[in-house]
Amino acid sequence: MNRKDADVVIIGAGLTGLTLAYYLKRNGKYPVIIEKSDRPGGVINTVSDRGFIYETGPNTGVLGTPEIASLFDDLSDSCTLATADPKAQKRYILKNGKWHALPSSLISAIGTPLFSFKDKMGILAEPFRKPGIDPDESIGMMVVRRLGQSYLDYAVDPFISGIYAGDPQKLVTRYALPKLYALEQNYGSFIRGAIKKSREMKSEAEKKATKEVFSVKGGLGNLIMPLAENTGEKNIFYEASGTCVEPEGNGFSVIFSDKRGDSIKLSAPVIVSTIGSYNLPDLLPFITPYKLSPITNMEYAGVVQVALGYNKWEGHVLDAFGGLIPSKENRQVLGILFPSAIFSGRAPEGGALLSAFLGGMKRPEMINKQDVEIEEIVLREVESTLFPGQHPDLLKIFRYTHAIPQYGISSGERLDSIRKIQEQYPGLILAGNIRDGIGMADRVKQAKLIADMLK
Repeated sequence: MNRKDADVVIIGAGLTGLTLAYYLKRNGKYPVIIEKSDRPGGVINTVSDRGFIYETGPNTGVLGTPEIASLFDDLSDSCTLATADPKAQKRYILKNGKWHALPSSLISAIGTPLFSFKDKMGILAEPFRKPGIDPDESIGMMVVRRLGQSYLDYAVDPFISGIYAGDPQKLVTRYALPKLYALEQNYGSFIRGAIKKSREMKSEAEKKATKEVFSVKGGLGNLIMPLAENTGEKNIFYEASGTCVEPEGNGFSVIFSDKRGDSIKLSAPVIVSTIGSYNLPDLLPFITPYKLSPITNMEYAGVVQVALGYNKWEGHVLDAFGGLIPSKENRQVLGILFPSAIFSGRAPEGGALLSAFLGGMKRPEMINKQDVEIEEIVLREVESTLFPGQHPDLLKIFRYTHAIPQYGISSGERLDSIRKIQEQYPGLILAGNIRDGIGMADRVKQAKLIADMLK
C-alpha cells in the first residue's frame, strides 16, 4: 500500500472541488483531489460536434457573487468570460400554447396576459403587506400571499422549474431563495426591498456581481480545464473507486483504489467532501447512519437534458434566453433554452442550438423513459411551440438521476446535522451543493470561503 500526504484532500473534482484546490494552492497549501470519473468538472461538460458546441450539464451561470467574478479575473489569461447577448434578455413563458415575454417594465406588466387583472392591481398593495412570520414558509405560499396566484402560476413556478426543477410548494424560501426571503424580512416588501437595495452603496467587489448570465468562450468546459491544470495532473486521482475516510491521529486517512487498481492511502489534517449526500455513507463509514440520515435523506430532482442542433433554423425567432413552461400548462417539457441566441459560436451560421429539459420533481417518471420516448416527446413539444415540421441535425440525450438537490422543509435539520458532524470531527468539512446554494456562483463562493478559512 502506497502512502502519500497532503494538506487537504478534496473528494470530488467538480466546480467546488477544483475551485477550492485553486485557491488553496494560491494560499500556499498542497491539495489533492480524488475523483471517481475519468475527467474533471462533475456535471459540467462541453461537447463540440458537427459545428455545434453544447453542454451536457449546466448551460449557463449567473454572475451573482463577487467570488465568481473574481475567479474569472484570476483566470483571465486562460479563460474568457462570455456574457449573454443583450438581444437575448427576454424570458418567454408559455401560456395557452403561445410564448409571452416576462414583463420587464411597468407598461409591459400592465399589458401582459400572463397575470390576472386582480393580481396586477394587487401588486400596488405589495409594499404595504405585512411580512410573513413562518420561517419555513414555502416559496409558493409566500408568492401567493404577497403577489397572487397568477404570479405563482406564470412567473415563479416556471422560474423554479428552470433553477431547481422543483415544486415551489415544497421548497422553503429561506433556504432555496434566501435573497428573496431577506427582502421581505429586512425591508418588509419585495418592491421596497429591491428599491432600497438598488440604492445601497456597493464595494468594488460587490459591483462585479452584475447578475448577468454567463458562460465561457467555447463552453463551460473551458472554465474547468484551467482549474484542473492548476491543480496538476499528479494531484488529481481520476477513476478512483472504493474511497473511504477514517479518523487517524489528529487528522484523517483516505484509502481508495486508483485507475490501475492499486491501493492508495493519503493522510491529511483536513478532508473536504464535495460529493452528493447519497454517497456519504460509503465515504464516511465511521459516522452512524442515524447521524447522517438528515443529510442522506435529501431529495434530488432527476432531469433529462436534450441538446438539439439545426443547421438551418426557420422557426420561431430565437430572440430570448429561452422559454419556460408552467406546470399549469400540463406539458411534458420543463423548458427549452436557446444557447445559440445567448452566446455566439454555438451553432453553424443560420442554424440554432436548443437545450430542452424534462423531469424534475413534478414529472419524475421522465428519467426512466427510453431514448425513443424522450426523443418523441421533445420533438413534439419543439414542433408545437417553436419549429413545425423539421427534424434536428443533432439530437443528444443526457440523464441525471440526482441532478438538483431540493432545499425543502428538512433543510434546517440537514444543516444542523452538518454542523454537529463537523464539530465532532474537526478537519472534516461537508461541502458541495448539499448546502449554500446550487448555482455555479454559489459553488465558487463556498470554495473561496473554505480556502480562506483554511489559510
